[in-house]
Amino acid sequence: MKELAIEDKQKFLQENYPFEDPPNLTDKRRCIHCDTVFYVGDFKVFKDNTGNELICCPKAPDCNGTVIDWFRLL
Repeated sequence: MKELAIEDKQKFLQENYPFEDPPNLTDKRRCIHCDTVFYVGDFKVFKDNTGNELICCPKAPDCNGTVIDWFRLL
C-alpha cells in the first residue's frame, strides 16, 4: 500500500466517509486495533493494490485499523 498526501482532510472526509455525518477533524476517536486515542484530523490515507483509498488509523502502517475500527469517546 502507498500512503497518499491529503491536502484538505475535512473535504476528503466529507466525500469519502463511509457513514453518515463525517466527524470534525478536532473530534477524538479510539482505534480498537491499537487502543490509541487520536484526533480525527491525524488520519492517514493509503491506496491499496486494487486502487481503493482507505482511511486509516494515524498509527498505520503499524496498525491495520481503518475508519470502521474507530469509536467515539464518551
